[in-house]
Parts: sequence; structure tokens; C-alpha cells
Amino acid sequence: MSSHVPSASPSPTPRLSAAPLPVDAPVLELRDLTRTHGTGIAEVHALRGINLSVHTGELVAVMGPSGSGKSTLLTLAGGLDTASSGQVVIEGQDISTLGRKGVAALRRRSVGYVFQDYNLIPALTAAENIALPRELDGVSVRKARKEARAALEEMDLLQIADRFPDEMSGGQQQRVAIARALVGDRRLVLADEPTGALDSETGEAVLALLRNRCDQGAAGVMVTHEPRYAAWADRVVFLRDGSIVDQTLSTAADSLLAVEGAE
Repeated sequence: MSSHVPSASPSPTPRLSAAPLPVDAPVLELRDLTRTHGTGIAEVHALRGINLSVHTGELVAVMGPSGSGKSTLLTLAGGLDTASSGQVVIEGQDISTLGRKGVAALRRRSVGYVFQDYNLIPALTAAENIALPRELDGVSVRKARKEARAALEEMDLLQIADRFPDEMSGGQQQRVAIARALVGDRRLVLADEPTGALDSETGEAVLALLRNRCDQGAAGVMVTHEPRYAAWADRVVFLRDGSIVDQTLSTAADSLLAVEGAE
């Protein structure tokens, strides 16, 4: 585990109840993963042979310059895009074998995804946005709404439960999106710049929640540009030109970034 010391202890989240994986089996595996866009002279290699495993209780930060493939890695890991070659394995299942409906069901059940642009539904309130994935997966409306309000309370946002996205600030929308990603029995949490629209204090609180969810049994992957947020992770993976060029404990992230920036 990393040597992070949270400034404030978040309220504990319920322990996850999903079926346990075999001992030492990763929650997420990326096996020789590639993603290529275009053909011929227009061909762009967004990812080149990525191999990465993330285990229960582990939070991994992914860093690198713009265009290095960070967001592509997350979209493939979450089943939102299709790899050109290689495998994405979530909880022991190669998602390429599940079909579109199967992947969608797996995402609703096991994967929480925090998008850069929030992806909240304008016609739904904060509580309804958070509850919707749970309702789609068969949870009763009453239970899903109760879970949603509990998630909002944990984010100190219960007062906006009945507001629509256009009635919220950007920071509030981001925190609602994070609450949606964390609600329920999510074994894998993927976050693309989750603190991008937040001030420092709120950003630290959000990282404490992500850290706490991983400590409670989830696996997490977070894209960030900020070493201070990467310090909440157990491990930092550095991408450049679509390849993993280094991995380190989060405590060594600053020195890694200094070396990469000097090249």
C-alpha cells in the first residue's frame, strides 16, 4: 500500500458483496492491448501492446503527456471501445466474448466509470442520475434511490439531490458523476481526471473516497496529471506514445515525472 495519509477520514462505504475472485486473480487485466486508428499514412497507434493487471484493494494512477493514450486505455478497460488486438479481462471474463449486451450488463454491475465531461442525463435529477444504472440492473426504484441519496450524503451533496444538472456547478456535476460511479457493488472503478473541475480541498476529498472504496475491496484506475493526486495511489503507470514506459510506487512519482520531463 502507498504511504498516503488522508487529511480527513471519509465515511466508510459498505463492504462490497460481489462474488470473490480466486486468490491473487486481478480484477482487471489488459493483455497485449493495442488500439489503432485510421490506415496507411493516416494510421495512429493510440496504444501499443499494453500489459497491466490491477488487483482488489489497489488504486493505480495512470500519467503521461497529452496524446500518450491514457484516456484510450480507460475506455478500452471499461468496454466503451473495442481493441484492435489483445484482451480486456474483467473479473476473469474476456469482455470480447460477451457481446454488446453482455458488456453493457457487466459495466452496470461491476464497473464504475467517471468521465471527464460528467455524462449526466439533463432530464434527471442528481439522485435519479445516480440511481439509474442500478435500476437498469434490476434493483428496485426505492432501493436504488435510497442508495443514491446515501452516496450523495457521502459526497456532502444531499442538498442537491433534487436538482437537475443545469442547476449545478461544474464541481457539483463532477461529484455527482463520481457518486454514480461508486454506488452499488462496483468491483472496478475507472476515473478519467476525476478532479479536473474541482478545487484542491474538494479534489482531496474525492481522492479519499476513491482510496476508501479500493481499501474496501474494489480495484481502481485513475488518469491524472497531478502528482499530489497520484500520491493517493499504490502504483503509478507512466504512458508515452501509447506504451508503458515505467511503473513505480506512488511515492516515487515526482522523480519519475522529472526524468520523463527532461527527455
